[in-house]
Amino acid sequence: MSDTKRLKFRSSMKTLWNLKNDPALLFVILFTLALVFFFILIPLYNIIMESLDSGGRGILQNYKDVFSRHGNMKILINTIILGVTTATISVVVGFIFAYVTTYMKIRMKKIFDFIAILPIISPPFVVALSAILLFGRVGLITRGLFGIRDAEIYGFHGLVLVQSLSFFPIAYMMLVALLQRIDPSVEEASRDLGASRFKVFTSVTLPLMVPGLANAFLLVFIQSIADFANPVVIGGNFTTVAVKIYQEGIGNYQFGTATALAMILLSISLSIFVLQKYYVSQKSYVTVTGKVSRHRDLISQKSITVPATVILVIFTFFVIMMYILIPIGSFVKLWGVNYTPTLEHYKYIFKPKLFQPVITTTTLAAIATPVSGILAMIIAFLIVRKQFFGKAFIEFTTIMALAIPGTIIGLGYVISYNKSYGIGNFTLIPPITGTGFIIIMAFIIRSLPVGVRSGITSLQQIDPSIEEAASVLGASSRKVFTSVTIPMIKNAFLNGLIFTFARSMTLVSTVIFLISARYKLLTTSIMAQIDVGRMGVASAYCTILIIVVSITMVLIKFLISRISTDQE
Repeated sequence: MSDTKRLKFRSSMKTLWNLKNDPALLFVILFTLALVFFFILIPLYNIIMESLDSGGRGILQNYKDVFSRHGNMKILINTIILGVTTATISVVVGFIFAYVTTYMKIRMKKIFDFIAILPIISPPFVVALSAILLFGRVGLITRGLFGIRDAEIYGFHGLVLVQSLSFFPIAYMMLVALLQRIDPSVEEASRDLGASRFKVFTSVTLPLMVPGLANAFLLVFIQSIADFANPVVIGGNFTTVAVKIYQEGIGNYQFGTATALAMILLSISLSIFVLQKYYVSQKSYVTVTGKVSRHRDLISQKSITVPATVILVIFTFFVIMMYILIPIGSFVKLWGVNYTPTLEHYKYIFKPKLFQPVITTTTLAAIATPVSGILAMIIAFLIVRKQFFGKAFIEFTTIMALAIPGTIIGLGYVISYNKSYGIGNFTLIPPITGTGFIIIMAFIIRSLPVGVRSGITSLQQIDPSIEEAASVLGASSRKVFTSVTIPMIKNAFLNGLIFTFARSMTLVSTVIFLISARYKLLTTSIMAQIDVGRMGVASAYCTILIIVVSITMVLIKFLISRISTDQE
């Protein structure tokens, strides 16, 4: 061990020993480690062990079986092709939205910005359901407008459409932030030297965006190959690895094959995640950092702004139409056949037994939201402000959960916690699969990485001396965090709460493994209605879901606004 490493190790151990003087901080660190261990690492470990256990046929036999079947290889290739196609289209659309709203003087910017983030706070299969209502065999456009009776929206082309509409906001939010950070003086220097706007775009702006474009592409690729809900609803015969894992694990009870597929999908996701985090994110061609030196002179030439506005308006109209169709479809008797207004779909789902999934999902999401939001800010606080042994481990594992497909987390929970753990006759951990607790934990683990990243970003922009002053005056870590830190990162905390609730209400891939007769969730109920062709009932469920999420978002914003201290 080198002297530098030895000094770092001694410093870490000394810091760990000093934690005994701050029991609240020590408890939080131990609790975070336990959370990561039990709900991320143990499920992943058990999936690895299950994939290697082939009943004495050889340690890698499950993998050999997967790769020897032509159907599985085709599914793997399908998944990669889908990911590349979706990521390419999403990045192009996201970049157009980001460039136009950042560089051009146009109207309705707030509307375009809202449309660009709308798919993030909506159920993942709303767009798929709308695509069926528009372009299906009895679709409003295919059959109603053009009279096409054999239209086929199911399959690769339909899946690319709905995934691109669902995931382009990821690219948009990343790229718009990067474009806003480019100093206008860099581009204006090229203009002063005689370069045209197109030349400046191709030789200055675009090269500066290469790392961001690659970053956005990789993140959308991860989301696409891990997606479960959209392929189930609209994939048809085009099966992806995420769907195949569910079919093998829950449908055929072939956990060896399911876990082998899960490890293949996980290896792809984690490889892309590591590439994105430690290679692409470190590369930057932006030479001017910090605040921009001056305001950007927005492009106001009508020959440029008018066509750009028309493109965004058409796209915005299409997205709005996709979402408006859901409530409209819930008020007609039979979509594509009988458009008579009716309330029978709502009367049907408001029966106590059928409305129970709405109550159950809302209750569990409401429990998970504050826990996840506060925990994310605590972990971000530990990572940015504290030095202790194991900090790098906590940071990597919590953020890594973002790259783990939901089907793998769900499958890992089933394998890990479908049995009890104990010593002798004493049970330490009873079976928790099918309980409300495991569903709440799934909500928290799936939402935590985004909240942690948001908190880290906000804390890095705040001078630590403010919190240090409180500590010098005798405040404990708990007091500093609750009275100083949380009010200053109010926006990050708010975004974390909103994302957690919306994600929990709309989560499918993980919880579909965990539901039981007692705990039926809204998203799985919607998918069940789509599966049997009850589009009106599914639309009614989706409408209620969107209303619940919207009302809760407004309520969360109101409650957070009551925090008196502002960052400023």
